[in-house]
Amino acid sequence: MRKISAGLFIAADGVVESPDKWHFPYFNEEMGAAVTAQIGEADTLLLGRVTYDGFADAWPERELAGEEDAGMAKDLGDTRKIVVSASPQAFTWRNSEQLQGDLVEAVTALKAEPGGTIAMSGSISVVRQLLAAGLVDELHLLVHPIAVGAGMRLFDETAGPIPLKLLRCETFTTGVLYVVYGPADQA
Repeated sequence: MRKISAGLFIAADGVVESPDKWHFPYFNEEMGAAVTAQIGEADTLLLGRVTYDGFADAWPERELAGEEDAGMAKDLGDTRKIVVSASPQAFTWRNSEQLQGDLVEAVTALKAEPGGTIAMSGSISVVRQLLAAGLVDELHLLVHPIAVGAGMRLFDETAGPIPLKLLRCETFTTGVLYVVYGPADQA
């Protein structure tokens, strides 16, 4: 069975929305290595449409520019990308396809396929649904030392209890906590 690894930037008050407005002052090599490792171990990316659109707008251009992150950009382009969207999509970024059918059923089937890790980045509504369904094997949170105050939180008032078990935790020099959780019943 394949593993799903979801990664999110999160503020100390639980806000995950618009990290582009508060995340960058805390970015450093430690965080870059953590993000690269989480996404880089995957042979498939599962992304919500909004996250996919942001990636597809940025990473192909970075690959063509040939700068410092061109290698990661190429790897992302070469990786199979499955996009969750309720409406039909036309994709311009190579190796992209749309998830077909019910989210939980389709992801359950995807996990049963042969292959390696399925990584997620951002895609909050998709992560929420898959956490509630018990399909996320690792939740990688980069907890930033800032209270944003307003915005979508990872867990809202409608979420039921989702027991988690700490798998590992690391403190970066910027004060960011890199916390990895798994399901509470995971060994």
